Amino acid sequence: MSAASATPSARALELARAFVRLNTVSANSNLELIHFIRDELAKLGVTSRLTFNAERTKANLFATLGEGKPAGVILSGHTDTVPWDGQEWSADPLSGEVREGRLFGRGSADMKSFIALAVANAETFLASKAPFAIHFAFSYDEEVGCFGVRELIADLRDADIKPLACIIGEPTSMVPAIAHKGVYRYKCCVRGKEAHSSLTPQSVNAIEMAARVIGKLRDMAEGFERGPRYDGFDVPFSTASVGQFHGGIADNVVPRDAEFRYEFRDLPTADAAAMQQQVVAHARALEPAMKKVSADSGFRFETICEIPSFLGSEQDPVTRLAKRLAGEQRTTLVAFGTEAGLFKRAGIPTVVCGPGSIVQAHQPDEYVSLEQLARCEAFMRGLAAAREIG
Repeated sequence: MSAASATPSARALELARAFVRLNTVSANSNLELIHFIRDELAKLGVTSRLTFNAERTKANLFATLGEGKPAGVILSGHTDTVPWDGQEWSADPLSGEVREGRLFGRGSADMKSFIALAVANAETFLASKAPFAIHFAFSYDEEVGCFGVRELIADLRDADIKPLACIIGEPTSMVPAIAHKGVYRYKCCVRGKEAHSSLTPQSVNAIEMAARVIGKLRDMAEGFERGPRYDGFDVPFSTASVGQFHGGIADNVVPRDAEFRYEFRDLPTADAAAMQQQVVAHARALEPAMKKVSADSGFRFETICEIPSFLGSEQDPVTRLAKRLAGEQRTTLVAFGTEAGLFKRAGIPTVVCGPGSIVQAHQPDEYVSLEQLARCEAFMRGLAAAREIG
């Protein structure tokens, strides 16, 4: 059978389609999918650990296949998806339709298919003679800030579970990825003092004060372009950008309030905390003049998300394992953020490798090819047959 005509097992494709049909957009609960997986594993005698958000509307799932074996390899994926509002799809985003050698639907590439392939091969992992266990780690709210996985990792630490390695199945076209940038997002709220626009000296213009901080961000971004580089990334330097701005109520009212949101995407060798400190310091330097007019004026910063960058290595045993199982001689770097940096910070060597392409993710008519699913399933079965990590 040629690579182009390869297809996954009927069971794997059935589960992938079933998972795509469940609406787990980040704004919704993911419990239907988590309970589905929990119940499938329970049929095989596998117990799942669930960790919930504060409202208990979402959960992570952690399960070990091969209890009694030394700690082993995590297969990690997030259960939430981005929305499809305003996108033009040729079919229902929750259809799980298969045509022209592709599985279509929101989450098909990013990244429910990887989770489905892992669950479909649970029995194979249980029968494995590999000298290490396989762990499933499926999280919530990755798409909005990698929030769920932090609870999952904390639970592993509290339970003294110490996996040897982690493979995150984000879509890399089955080429192991050993680095990505971080994603740090913040909101800046500016409080000024309103006045009639004919009396500007009696006011503090929140929009103008916000613009001064935005100018600082623009200067930093231009400095990043001249600064340290990391070859292999599409954009080989850190970046800064403003994504949203809101302020003002009328043309003839000096605005009291303004807010904007911005982000840093830092190289694995950069310091995102230092970047944010520069912005805050610039804002604080503007406050004395503002407070001379109104003591209540100033800047307030909120953290939206802080997703650390990831830097693995060609020499890491888990990278060598992923290359061997994927049949790849090379590794890659990816532009998008993942949970990899958080697993690595927890002391777990990590690599990112999964079916499909990020080019299809988050798009109308998102899809993953059946050939990619077949390659990933072969990867899973190879992992079950492995005799060592590395």
